[in-house]
Amino acid sequence: MPSVAKRRRMPIAALAAAAALLLGSCSGGGEPVASGFQGHKQEKPAPPTISVAPAEGAKRVRPDKRVVVAASGGRLEKVVVRAGGKVVNGRLDASGTRWRSTERLRPGTTYTVEAQATGDGGPTQLTSRFTTLKPQNELAVIDVTPAIKGEILGVGAPIIVTFNRPVEDKAAVERALEVEAEKPVPGAWRWVSDRQVIYRTARFWPAHQKVRFTARIAGVRSGPGTWGVRNVSHTLRIGAAWISTVNVKTHTMVVRKDGKVMRTMPISAGKATTREYTTTSGIHLTMERGNPVVMISPGRKPGDPGYYREVVNHAVRISSSGEYVHAAPWSIHAQGRANVSHGCINAHPRDAKWFYDNFHRGDVVKIVGTDRPLEWNNGWGFWQLSFKEWKKGSALAT
Repeated sequence: MPSVAKRRRMPIAALAAAAALLLGSCSGGGEPVASGFQGHKQEKPAPPTISVAPAEGAKRVRPDKRVVVAASGGRLEKVVVRAGGKVVNGRLDASGTRWRSTERLRPGTTYTVEAQATGDGGPTQLTSRFTTLKPQNELAVIDVTPAIKGEILGVGAPIIVTFNRPVEDKAAVERALEVEAEKPVPGAWRWVSDRQVIYRTARFWPAHQKVRFTARIAGVRSGPGTWGVRNVSHTLRIGAAWISTVNVKTHTMVVRKDGKVMRTMPISAGKATTREYTTTSGIHLTMERGNPVVMISPGRKPGDPGYYREVVNHAVRISSSGEYVHAAPWSIHAQGRANVSHGCINAHPRDAKWFYDNFHRGDVVKIVGTDRPLEWNNGWGFWQLSFKEWKKGSALAT
Protein backbone atom coordinates (compact mmCIF):
# COMPACT_ATOMS: atom_id res chain seq x y z
CA MET A 1 0.00 0.00 0.00
CA PRO A 2 1.22 3.43 -0.70
CA SER A 3 2.31 5.27 2.30
CA VAL A 4 0.29 8.22 3.61
CA ALA A 5 2.20 11.37 4.42
CA LYS A 6 1.92 12.55 7.96
CA ARG A 7 0.46 16.00 8.57
CA ARG A 8 2.64 18.48 10.36
CA ARG A 9 1.04 19.96 13.38
CA MET A 10 1.34 23.76 14.00
CA PRO A 11 2.30 24.62 17.48
CA ILE A 12 -0.52 25.91 19.66
CA ALA A 13 1.25 29.23 20.24
CA ALA A 14 1.52 29.83 16.51
CA LEU A 15 -2.19 29.06 16.02
CA ALA A 16 -3.14 31.56 18.70
CA ALA A 17 -1.03 34.29 17.12
CA ALA A 18 -2.57 33.69 13.71
CA ALA A 19 -6.09 33.80 15.11
CA ALA A 20 -5.37 37.04 16.92
CA LEU A 21 -4.05 38.58 13.72
CA LEU A 22 -7.10 37.48 11.76
CA LEU A 23 -9.50 38.70 14.44
CA GLY A 24 -7.84 42.08 14.66
CA SER A 25 -7.96 42.68 10.94
CA CYS A 26 -11.72 41.88 10.64
CA SER A 27 -13.10 43.51 13.77
CA GLY A 28 -11.59 46.96 13.12
CA GLY A 29 -10.73 47.17 16.72
CA GLY A 30 -7.07 47.68 16.04
CA GLU A 31 -5.11 50.56 14.54
CA PRO A 32 -6.37 51.65 11.08
CA VAL A 33 -4.48 50.32 8.17
CA ALA A 34 -2.85 53.02 6.12
CA SER A 35 -4.20 53.36 2.59
CA GLY A 36 -4.86 55.98 -0.10
CA PHE A 37 -8.73 56.12 0.54
CA GLN A 38 -9.74 59.26 2.49
CA GLY A 39 -13.68 59.05 2.43
CA HIS A 40 -16.33 61.61 1.03
CA LYS A 41 -16.03 65.39 1.71
CA GLN A 42 -19.26 67.03 3.13
CA GLU A 43 -20.26 69.80 0.57
CA LYS A 44 -21.54 73.19 1.87
CA PRO A 45 -25.20 73.96 0.89
CA ALA A 46 -25.64 76.47 -1.91
CA PRO A 47 -27.09 79.89 -0.98
CA PRO A 48 -30.73 80.51 -1.96
CA THR A 49 -31.61 81.95 -5.34
CA ILE A 50 -34.05 84.85 -5.88
CA SER A 51 -36.15 85.42 -8.98
CA VAL A 52 -38.12 88.57 -9.85
CA ALA A 53 -40.90 89.17 -12.34
CA PRO A 54 -41.01 91.46 -14.28
CA ALA A 55 -37.45 90.62 -15.18
CA GLU A 56 -34.45 92.84 -14.71
CA GLY A 57 -34.39 95.63 -17.30
CA ALA A 58 -37.88 94.91 -18.64
CA LYS A 59 -39.46 97.80 -20.56
CA ARG A 60 -43.09 98.67 -21.31
CA VAL A 61 -44.45 96.48 -18.51
CA ARG A 62 -48.25 96.63 -18.30
CA PRO A 63 -49.30 98.49 -15.13
CA ASP A 64 -51.87 95.82 -14.29
CA LYS A 65 -49.12 93.21 -13.88
CA ARG A 66 -48.08 92.22 -10.37
CA VAL A 67 -44.52 92.13 -9.05
CA VAL A 68 -43.61 88.62 -7.91
CA VAL A 69 -40.45 87.82 -5.94
CA ALA A 70 -39.65 84.15 -5.19
CA ALA A 71 -36.87 82.40 -3.25
CA SER A 72 -35.56 78.87 -3.90
CA GLY A 73 -33.44 77.09 -1.31
CA GLY A 74 -34.32 79.54 1.44
CA ARG A 75 -36.85 82.06 2.75
CA LEU A 76 -37.38 85.69 1.86
CA GLU A 77 -36.35 87.99 4.67
CA LYS A 78 -36.91 91.34 2.96
CA VAL A 79 -38.70 92.61 -0.13
CA VAL A 80 -39.00 96.33 -0.88
CA VAL A 81 -40.39 97.61 -4.18
CA ARG A 82 -40.15 101.36 -4.77
CA ALA A 83 -41.09 103.91 -7.37
CA GLY A 84 -39.39 107.12 -6.36
CA GLY A 85 -40.20 107.59 -2.70
CA LYS A 86 -43.34 105.46 -2.80
CA VAL A 87 -43.27 101.88 -1.52
CA VAL A 88 -45.46 99.32 -3.25
CA ASN A 89 -47.66 97.24 -0.95
CA GLY A 90 -47.35 93.47 -1.12
CA ARG A 91 -47.93 90.22 0.74
CA LEU A 92 -45.64 87.30 1.65
CA ASP A 93 -47.14 83.81 1.48
CA ALA A 94 -47.25 81.39 4.42
CA SER A 95 -44.12 79.54 3.28
CA GLY A 96 -42.10 82.75 3.27
CA THR A 97 -40.82 81.98 -0.22
CA ARG A 98 -43.10 84.08 -2.45
CA TRP A 99 -43.98 87.80 -2.28
CA ARG A 100 -46.64 89.37 -4.53
CA SER A 101 -47.60 93.03 -4.90
CA THR A 102 -51.19 93.89 -3.99
CA GLU A 103 -51.64 97.09 -5.98
CA ARG A 104 -51.44 98.14 -9.59
CA LEU A 105 -48.36 99.88 -10.92
CA ARG A 106 -48.19 103.43 -12.24
CA PRO A 107 -47.67 103.90 -15.98
CA GLY A 108 -44.42 105.37 -17.29
CA THR A 109 -42.57 104.67 -14.04
CA THR A 110 -39.28 102.96 -13.13
CA TYR A 111 -39.48 100.50 -10.24
CA THR A 112 -36.64 99.15 -8.09
CA VAL A 113 -36.90 95.76 -6.36
CA GLU A 114 -34.65 94.98 -3.39
CA ALA A 115 -34.86 91.44 -2.00
CA GLN A 116 -32.95 89.39 0.55
CA ALA A 117 -33.24 85.66 1.31
CA THR A 118 -31.52 83.37 3.81
CA GLY A 119 -30.98 79.62 3.87
CA ASP A 120 -28.55 76.95 5.06
CA GLY A 121 -26.07 78.20 2.50
CA GLY A 122 -26.14 81.76 3.81
CA PRO A 123 -27.83 84.98 2.65
CA THR A 124 -28.52 86.21 -0.87
CA GLN A 125 -29.31 89.75 -1.97
CA LEU A 126 -30.70 90.99 -5.26
CA THR A 127 -31.56 94.35 -6.81
CA SER A 128 -33.62 94.58 -9.99
CA ARG A 129 -35.24 97.34 -12.04
CA PHE A 130 -37.99 97.52 -14.63
CA THR A 131 -40.10 100.23 -16.28
CA THR A 132 -43.83 100.32 -16.97
CA LEU A 133 -45.22 101.43 -20.29
CA LYS A 134 -46.09 105.04 -21.07
CA PRO A 135 -49.75 105.15 -22.14
CA GLN A 136 -50.90 106.56 -25.44
CA ASN A 137 -53.76 108.25 -23.57
CA GLU A 138 -54.01 109.15 -19.90
CA LEU A 139 -57.20 108.75 -17.88
CA ALA A 140 -57.56 111.16 -14.96
CA VAL A 141 -60.22 112.41 -12.56
CA ILE A 142 -60.72 116.12 -13.26
CA ASP A 143 -63.52 116.83 -10.79
CA VAL A 144 -65.17 115.38 -7.70
CA THR A 145 -68.37 117.11 -6.55
CA PRO A 146 -69.05 117.95 -3.80
CA ALA A 147 -65.55 117.85 -2.40
CA ILE A 148 -64.48 121.31 -1.25
CA LYS A 149 -62.03 120.92 1.63
CA GLY A 150 -63.78 121.47 4.94
CA GLU A 151 -67.24 121.67 3.38
CA ILE A 152 -70.12 120.20 5.40
CA LEU A 153 -72.64 118.33 3.28
CA GLY A 154 -76.25 117.30 3.59
CA VAL A 155 -77.42 113.72 4.10
CA GLY A 156 -78.62 113.43 0.51
CA ALA A 157 -75.28 114.39 -1.05
CA PRO A 158 -74.13 112.40 -4.06
CA ILE A 159 -70.53 111.83 -5.15
CA ILE A 160 -70.15 112.99 -8.76
CA VAL A 161 -66.91 111.95 -10.51
CA THR A 162 -65.90 113.42 -13.87
CA PHE A 163 -63.06 112.09 -16.05
CA ASN A 164 -60.94 113.88 -18.62
CA ARG A 165 -61.89 111.52 -21.44
CA PRO A 166 -64.54 108.92 -22.28
CA VAL A 167 -64.29 105.67 -20.33
CA GLU A 168 -64.63 102.59 -22.51
CA ASP A 169 -64.16 99.84 -19.91
CA LYS A 170 -66.55 101.23 -17.32
CA ALA A 171 -66.55 98.05 -15.25
CA ALA A 172 -62.77 98.17 -14.75
CA VAL A 173 -62.88 101.81 -13.70
CA GLU A 174 -65.91 101.37 -11.46
CA ARG A 175 -64.20 98.52 -9.61
CA ALA A 176 -61.41 101.02 -8.77
CA LEU A 177 -63.81 103.48 -7.09
CA GLU A 178 -64.07 103.07 -3.32
CA VAL A 179 -66.40 104.67 -0.77
CA GLU A 180 -65.71 104.10 2.94
CA ALA A 181 -68.04 105.61 5.55
CA GLU A 182 -67.79 105.76 9.32
CA LYS A 183 -71.48 104.78 9.35
CA PRO A 184 -71.78 102.58 6.27
CA VAL A 185 -74.94 102.21 4.21
CA PRO A 186 -75.36 100.39 0.88
CA GLY A 187 -74.71 102.47 -2.22
CA ALA A 188 -74.08 102.15 -5.95
CA TRP A 189 -72.55 103.97 -8.90
CA ARG A 190 -74.54 105.01 -11.96
CA TRP A 191 -72.95 106.09 -15.23
CA VAL A 192 -74.74 109.13 -16.65
CA SER A 193 -72.31 109.59 -19.55
CA ASP A 194 -69.04 108.14 -20.83
CA ARG A 195 -67.18 110.70 -18.71
CA GLN A 196 -69.27 110.92 -15.55
CA VAL A 197 -70.39 108.49 -12.85
CA ILE A 198 -72.44 109.26 -9.73
CA TYR A 199 -72.61 107.50 -6.37
CA ARG A 200 -75.82 107.43 -4.38
CA THR A 201 -76.71 105.56 -1.21
CA ALA A 202 -79.76 103.34 -0.79
CA ARG A 203 -81.05 105.69 1.89
CA PHE A 204 -79.83 109.05 3.16
CA TRP A 205 -76.39 109.13 4.75
CA PRO A 206 -76.48 108.74 8.52
CA ALA A 207 -75.77 112.23 9.87
CA HIS A 208 -72.55 113.45 11.49
CA GLN A 209 -69.82 111.34 9.94
CA LYS A 210 -66.90 111.32 7.51
CA VAL A 211 -66.94 109.53 4.19
CA ARG A 212 -63.74 108.72 2.31
CA PHE A 213 -63.83 108.49 -1.48
CA THR A 214 -60.85 107.07 -3.38
CA ALA A 215 -60.43 106.56 -7.11
CA ARG A 216 -57.67 103.96 -7.38
CA ILE A 217 -57.41 104.28 -11.14
CA ALA A 218 -53.61 104.38 -11.50
CA GLY A 219 -52.73 101.37 -13.63
CA VAL A 220 -56.34 100.68 -14.68
CA ARG A 221 -56.81 100.07 -18.40
CA SER A 222 -59.95 101.97 -19.40
CA GLY A 223 -59.67 101.40 -23.14
CA PRO A 224 -57.16 100.58 -25.90
CA GLY A 225 -53.95 102.44 -25.12
CA THR A 226 -55.62 104.30 -22.24
CA TRP A 227 -54.54 103.88 -18.60
CA GLY A 228 -55.30 105.63 -15.35
CA VAL A 229 -52.28 107.64 -14.25
CA ARG A 230 -52.93 108.74 -10.67
CA ASN A 231 -55.15 107.97 -7.70
CA VAL A 232 -57.43 110.61 -6.18
CA SER A 233 -58.87 110.75 -2.64
CA HIS A 234 -61.31 113.10 -0.92
CA THR A 235 -62.88 113.16 2.52
CA LEU A 236 -66.52 114.25 2.64
CA ARG A 237 -68.03 115.54 5.89
CA ILE A 238 -71.71 114.72 6.35
CA GLY A 239 -73.34 117.11 8.79
CA ALA A 240 -76.77 117.24 10.39
CA ALA A 241 -79.86 115.88 8.67
CA TRP A 242 -81.46 119.08 7.32
CA ILE A 243 -84.72 117.95 5.70
CA SER A 244 -87.32 120.46 4.52
CA THR A 245 -90.87 119.60 3.45
CA VAL A 246 -92.78 121.94 1.17
CA ASN A 247 -96.53 121.49 0.80
CA VAL A 248 -97.66 123.43 -2.23
CA LYS A 249 -101.34 123.07 -1.32
CA THR A 250 -100.98 124.40 2.21
CA HIS A 251 -98.32 126.95 1.18
CA THR A 252 -95.91 126.00 3.97
CA MET A 253 -92.31 124.88 4.30
CA VAL A 254 -91.22 123.04 7.45
CA VAL A 255 -87.47 122.75 8.08
CA ARG A 256 -86.15 120.04 10.40
CA LYS A 257 -82.65 119.44 11.70
CA ASP A 258 -81.99 115.89 12.94
CA GLY A 259 -85.75 115.47 13.23
CA LYS A 260 -86.40 118.64 15.24
CA VAL A 261 -88.52 121.42 13.70
CA MET A 262 -86.30 124.48 13.33
CA ARG A 263 -88.60 126.77 11.31
CA THR A 264 -92.04 126.81 9.71
CA MET A 265 -92.19 129.22 6.78
CA PRO A 266 -95.16 130.51 4.75
CA ILE A 267 -94.33 130.19 1.06
CA SER A 268 -95.75 130.72 -2.40
CA ALA A 269 -95.03 128.11 -5.12
CA GLY A 270 -95.55 128.00 -8.88
CA LYS A 271 -98.86 129.35 -10.11
CA ALA A 272 -99.26 126.31 -12.41
CA THR A 273 -100.96 128.16 -15.27
CA THR A 274 -98.56 126.21 -17.53
CA ARG A 275 -96.30 123.20 -16.97
CA GLU A 276 -93.33 125.58 -17.04
CA TYR A 277 -94.78 127.52 -14.11
CA THR A 278 -95.59 124.40 -12.09
CA THR A 279 -93.27 123.56 -9.21
CA THR A 280 -91.89 120.03 -9.48
CA SER A 281 -92.85 117.51 -6.79
CA GLY A 282 -90.37 115.03 -5.41
CA ILE A 283 -87.10 114.80 -3.52
CA HIS A 284 -84.83 117.72 -4.41
CA LEU A 285 -81.33 118.39 -3.14
CA THR A 286 -79.86 121.83 -2.54
CA MET A 287 -77.12 122.38 -5.10
CA GLU A 288 -75.73 125.90 -4.81
CA ARG A 289 -76.62 129.36 -3.59
CA GLY A 290 -76.23 132.96 -4.70
CA ASN A 291 -76.93 136.43 -3.35
CA PRO A 292 -78.09 137.91 -5.61
CA VAL A 293 -79.10 135.69 -8.55
CA VAL A 294 -80.42 137.12 -11.83
CA MET A 295 -83.35 135.04 -13.07
CA ILE A 296 -84.40 135.34 -16.72
CA SER A 297 -87.33 133.57 -18.35
CA PRO A 298 -85.94 130.67 -20.39
CA GLY A 299 -86.33 130.80 -24.16
CA ARG A 300 -87.71 134.34 -24.22
CA LYS A 301 -86.26 137.72 -25.09
CA PRO A 302 -87.34 141.20 -24.04
CA GLY A 303 -90.72 142.05 -25.50
CA ASP A 304 -91.88 138.40 -25.73
CA PRO A 305 -95.03 137.42 -23.79
CA GLY A 306 -94.03 136.07 -20.37
CA TYR A 307 -90.54 137.54 -20.46
CA TYR A 308 -89.08 138.45 -17.08
CA ARG A 309 -85.77 139.40 -15.58
CA GLU A 310 -85.66 139.41 -11.80
CA VAL A 311 -82.79 140.03 -9.39
CA VAL A 312 -83.45 137.91 -6.30
CA ASN A 313 -81.63 137.72 -2.99
CA HIS A 314 -80.71 134.73 -0.84
CA ALA A 315 -81.43 132.12 -3.49
CA VAL A 316 -80.75 128.39 -2.96
CA ARG A 317 -80.99 126.26 -6.11
CA ILE A 318 -82.89 122.94 -5.93
CA SER A 319 -83.04 121.92 -9.62
CA SER A 320 -81.40 122.63 -12.96
CA SER A 321 -84.68 123.80 -14.49
CA GLY A 322 -84.53 127.06 -12.53
CA GLU A 323 -86.18 126.26 -9.20
CA TYR A 324 -84.86 128.01 -6.10
CA VAL A 325 -85.92 128.76 -2.57
CA HIS A 326 -85.44 132.53 -2.49
CA ALA A 327 -86.51 135.82 -1.00
CA ALA A 328 -89.56 137.39 -2.68
CA PRO A 329 -90.54 140.68 -1.02
CA TRP A 330 -92.97 141.35 -3.89
CA SER A 331 -95.14 138.32 -3.01
CA ILE A 332 -95.32 138.55 0.77
CA HIS A 333 -99.07 139.08 0.45
CA ALA A 334 -99.43 135.63 -1.18
CA GLN A 335 -97.03 133.67 0.99
CA GLY A 336 -98.98 131.21 3.08
CA ARG A 337 -102.11 131.87 1.01
CA ALA A 338 -101.63 131.37 -2.75
CA ASN A 339 -99.19 130.17 -5.38
CA VAL A 340 -98.08 133.00 -7.65
CA SER A 341 -94.46 132.27 -8.67
CA HIS A 342 -92.97 131.02 -11.93
CA GLY A 343 -92.11 127.75 -10.20
CA CYS A 344 -89.73 128.78 -7.41
CA ILE A 345 -90.44 128.62 -3.69
CA ASN A 346 -90.94 132.25 -2.69
CA ALA A 347 -90.31 133.08 0.96
CA HIS A 348 -90.28 136.12 3.22
CA PRO A 349 -86.86 137.84 3.07
CA ARG A 350 -86.05 136.99 6.69
CA ASP A 351 -86.99 133.32 6.18
CA ALA A 352 -85.10 133.12 2.91
CA LYS A 353 -81.98 134.60 4.52
CA TRP A 354 -82.20 132.11 7.40
CA PHE A 355 -82.51 129.21 4.97
CA TYR A 356 -79.63 130.59 2.89
CA ASP A 357 -77.40 130.96 5.96
CA ASN A 358 -78.06 127.35 7.05
CA PHE A 359 -77.54 125.93 3.55
CA HIS A 360 -75.38 122.85 2.82
CA ARG A 361 -75.02 121.20 -0.54
CA GLY A 362 -76.95 117.95 -0.45
CA ASP A 363 -79.64 119.05 2.04
CA VAL A 364 -83.04 117.50 1.28
CA VAL A 365 -86.09 119.47 0.11
CA LYS A 366 -89.21 117.33 -0.35
CA ILE A 367 -91.99 119.01 -2.32
CA VAL A 368 -95.52 117.61 -2.47
CA GLY A 369 -98.79 118.77 -3.93
CA THR A 370 -98.27 119.20 -7.70
CA ASP A 371 -98.81 117.01 -10.74
CA ARG A 372 -95.39 117.69 -12.23
CA PRO A 373 -92.78 115.21 -10.92
CA LEU A 374 -89.12 116.14 -10.74
CA GLU A 375 -87.06 114.26 -13.31
CA TRP A 376 -84.28 112.13 -11.78
CA ASN A 377 -81.67 113.89 -13.93
CA ASN A 378 -82.98 117.40 -13.33
CA GLY A 379 -80.25 118.82 -11.13
CA TRP A 380 -79.55 116.42 -8.32
CA GLY A 381 -82.92 114.70 -8.50
CA PHE A 382 -81.24 111.32 -8.11
CA TRP A 383 -83.51 110.28 -5.24
CA GLN A 384 -86.43 110.23 -7.66
CA LEU A 385 -85.26 106.78 -8.75
CA SER A 386 -85.72 103.78 -6.50
CA PHE A 387 -82.42 102.26 -5.44
CA LYS A 388 -83.25 99.19 -7.55
CA GLU A 389 -83.59 101.40 -10.62
CA TRP A 390 -80.53 103.44 -9.70
CA LYS A 391 -78.33 100.34 -9.58
CA LYS A 392 -79.24 99.43 -13.15
CA GLY A 393 -76.94 102.26 -14.27
CA SER A 394 -73.90 100.51 -12.77
CA ALA A 395 -71.43 98.82 -15.10
CA LEU A 396 -71.26 96.02 -12.53
CA ALA A 397 -75.02 95.44 -12.38
CA THR A 398 -76.03 91.80 -12.73
